[in-house]
Amino acid sequence: MRKFLLPLLFLLLFIVESLFVEYLPEKVFGFERIFVPHFLFIAILFLTIFVGRKHGIIYAAIFGLLYDVVYVEIIGIYFFLFPFISYLVYKLLQVLQANLITAFLAAIFGVSLLEIGVYEMNYLIHVTDLDFIGYMNLRFYPSLILNAVVTLIAAYPLKWLFEKHSEAIRAE
Repeated sequence: MRKFLLPLLFLLLFIVESLFVEYLPEKVFGFERIFVPHFLFIAILFLTIFVGRKHGIIYAAIFGLLYDVVYVEIIGIYFFLFPFISYLVYKLLQVLQANLITAFLAAIFGVSLLEIGVYEMNYLIHVTDLDFIGYMNLRFYPSLILNAVVTLIAAYPLKWLFEKHSEAIRAE
């Protein structure tokens, strides 16, 4: 039963992201901005930080492909970026001590890289013609604030869950 907990958690986060976008009002706080949740990716980054590189990259690849298949017209953007950024965060946290504060900052850094990478890829293949400053104001900053707040709320429970999972893996 324990081995199904992580895939179910990630599947739940995958579904919650789409529900969040579906039910979020169009003009939040009187402004027309785009809030993009990356709850799943934040959890994958915490998995990478507190369980290990292998688990993090495997889940990042699986759910990156699932994300591409379900939400994106072009297969490969998230399939490449999820594992790549997870690996970068893993390498970054090898230099720094992995605690709650550095994990929070690394998750926000990872979400920033993901957002900019997706924008640049879409701009490169002409899916969007929005300039970079417009993108930053319309989507990047609101998404970063949303994901920072969610990370702040979920950081301790995710850390606790993944440390317990890591201990269970070591005990086997």
